[in-house]
Amino acid sequence: MAKDPAGRQLTSLQISQSERSPPAAMVVTELAASRDEEAAALLVSSDAGDARRGAGAASETRDAHLLSSAFFFVFLAYHAAQNLQSTVNTDGDLGTISLGFLYTSFTAFSVVGSPVVRRMGSRRALVLGTSGYLLFIAANLAPSWYTMVPASLYLGFTASIIWVGQGTYLTSAALSHARDNSLPEGPTLGSFNGEFWGVFASTQVIGNLISLALLRNGKDGGSVTGKNLLFVVFLGCMIIGIVLMCLLSKRDEKRDNASTHSSFGAMLKYIVAPLKDRRMILLIPLIAYSGLQQAFVWAVFTKSIVTPVLGISGVGGAMAIYGASDVVCSLVAGRFTSGLHSATFIVSVGAILQAAVLFWLLLLYSPMEGVLGAAVPLFIGALWGVGDGVLNTQLSALLGLLFEDVKEAAFAQLKVWQSGAIAVIFFLSPSITLQAMLILMATFLFISFGSFLLLTLVVEKPSTIRA
Repeated sequence: MAKDPAGRQLTSLQISQSERSPPAAMVVTELAASRDEEAAALLVSSDAGDARRGAGAASETRDAHLLSSAFFFVFLAYHAAQNLQSTVNTDGDLGTISLGFLYTSFTAFSVVGSPVVRRMGSRRALVLGTSGYLLFIAANLAPSWYTMVPASLYLGFTASIIWVGQGTYLTSAALSHARDNSLPEGPTLGSFNGEFWGVFASTQVIGNLISLALLRNGKDGGSVTGKNLLFVVFLGCMIIGIVLMCLLSKRDEKRDNASTHSSFGAMLKYIVAPLKDRRMILLIPLIAYSGLQQAFVWAVFTKSIVTPVLGISGVGGAMAIYGASDVVCSLVAGRFTSGLHSATFIVSVGAILQAAVLFWLLLLYSPMEGVLGAAVPLFIGALWGVGDGVLNTQLSALLGLLFEDVKEAAFAQLKVWQSGAIAVIFFLSPSITLQAMLILMATFLFISFGSFLLLTLVVEKPSTIRA
């Protein structure tokens, strides 16, 4: 007969109840174990969430590094080739006029760049966009009106795609990184754009140093052997850049811009939407000037300031100095970007420096011999690079902040006005004097800077830009 702990005998009913009801100690033990399991599950869930956030942050920064590296290899080749067009392909001004056709095509196709990127996705658009640059470099191996002009027109189309894709992709990665890590959007966009434009500006350094190493002064624009070898090296760089572009991860851009367009009319309204915003209207003059000042360096500075003093081989060295200055300024400006107020100060510094260079060239400059004469074009290039780095970083960051909901259309507008201004310079430069070009540049600088200062007065509410 069974007994209880006190030694009393238990009935069959009590034994049965005892078997069905576990002791209190056992219940407490099981409850404690259950709580431990729940706590462990919560801990694992929290760790998994942290891991996913960490993986997301790593993916976003990885994509920013990959995008910057891919553009580095593609554009170290293209920029160096572009800088040489006005001095290498001189027959009938083939090089300069081809660039004029290129940027005219770029301007026209920038209108359709936004819908193409939205349809394809920014990653695939970036890969497609590199094909035009590859073809342009290949055409320089056999330069003629039948190779350079078609290649330039096609490059204008693909450039409109790659640049809208770049702005969309980088902005999407930066905003995702800010959300996932609870960071302010303004400084994050500034940091991502600072890194990209800093690496991008370094293409002027490396590409032009390669040109300096391989090109030699000679009859009709330099050694044919050196020129062909140079463009073969550039083709290899292009291929590396394309491979890196293919490694980019697919971004969930619908999260950043959920609107869709089912008809051509709706898409057209989306493209022109930024033009209905007075903030964009006030930004357009500065966007156009950013194109003018870039084309001035490529077409006028290299031909009229550098070549008479340093020769064709010196173009690479001068543009390398320009690029190095651009790199440093882009990185510094990107780090200090936090919103409209910081952008206003940074743009003001760049505008003052470029105004000083323009008036120096217009009123005081004359070519000199000796070491001092050779150093002057290099110093001018360094100062000009500061202004270019300022405009690139600040315009990209501001467009991402001011027009987050229509960012593809905003970056399409950036390239429409920028490339149109570049085309104007390439078509004008063979037919007007250096003095007239300097007056044009100085006038437009004052107009664009005044318009930008007016923008700072229009954007008054802190909520307009989330710092």
